[in-house]
Amino acid sequence: MEPPHQMLVRTLFVSASGLENAKKLVSSYKQGEVKSMTPEIWQAKKVVDSTLHPDTGQPVFLPFRMSCFVISNLIVTAGMLTPGLQTTGTLLWQIANQSLNVGINNANANKSTPLPTSTLIKSYLFAVSASCSVALGLNATVPRLKRLSPGAQTVLTRLVPFAAVASAGALNVFLMRGEEMRQGIDVYPTLSEEDKAQKEKDGIETLSLGKSKKAATLAVGETALSRVLNSTPIMVLPPLILVRLQKTKWLQQRPRMTLPVNLGLILTTSIFALPLALAAFPQRQAVQAKSLEEEFWDKGGKDGKLEFNRGI
Repeated sequence: MEPPHQMLVRTLFVSASGLENAKKLVSSYKQGEVKSMTPEIWQAKKVVDSTLHPDTGQPVFLPFRMSCFVISNLIVTAGMLTPGLQTTGTLLWQIANQSLNVGINNANANKSTPLPTSTLIKSYLFAVSASCSVALGLNATVPRLKRLSPGAQTVLTRLVPFAAVASAGALNVFLMRGEEMRQGIDVYPTLSEEDKAQKEKDGIETLSLGKSKKAATLAVGETALSRVLNSTPIMVLPPLILVRLQKTKWLQQRPRMTLPVNLGLILTTSIFALPLALAAFPQRQAVQAKSLEEEFWDKGGKDGKLEFNRGI
């Protein structure tokens, strides 16, 4: 298996010509011109899937691609997990984190239901308010827990950013994509590989069967849960490990190494945690037609299923 850091580099830093070549390779496989899945085609599929939005077919803005998430998220996560962060620093880093979340959620959302700019602004303000309130509230509460030992208080203080990020991150998804749940998202019949290849060859686009609110609720709910799954190891493991390392003579004698060590812990955790979080729920979700609204019950494709873009 290809190491996660190598996969990130090969999918993120691809040129325009490289992207076009990847699209041609994937298309040739889907149309049956190439009979077997080669490593080159498999890599091309990774490039296409990580670069193009599945609804629009257009490249996602680079900093907001999930293949760039490790890099984009590294700085703000390190900022939020900085030991001894004061009130101003806490507020600024929470605002920076939610700004990044809004950009990622908007860029990777299901595009069959457009999001009004006013809703985008309101969602951003709500998410920022929630994350800042949780962070400042818990920072003020932990020192008042007199029954806890100083060590336990230190651990809880280091975990405050996780509580703020996890709660506000999930809320951010629901706020940003609430319009999808109110209006529904496009659903399509699930096609067999043969049918997909034939449509690709004939240049026929699979048409939407209509908009489903149940599909939208499932898509948004799973995306919110994936955000929590992703933030859990990244926001929990590094601060807990750093607490232990700060008790060692090596780090006590080299206090300037605290920041590099913290960055290294966050980067390592991110590289391995992100693929697992994304793999928890497929981006192209297939469900039984009868699990959606009654109007779709008799419109299922292969195995009676319908599919939709969950978003990331």
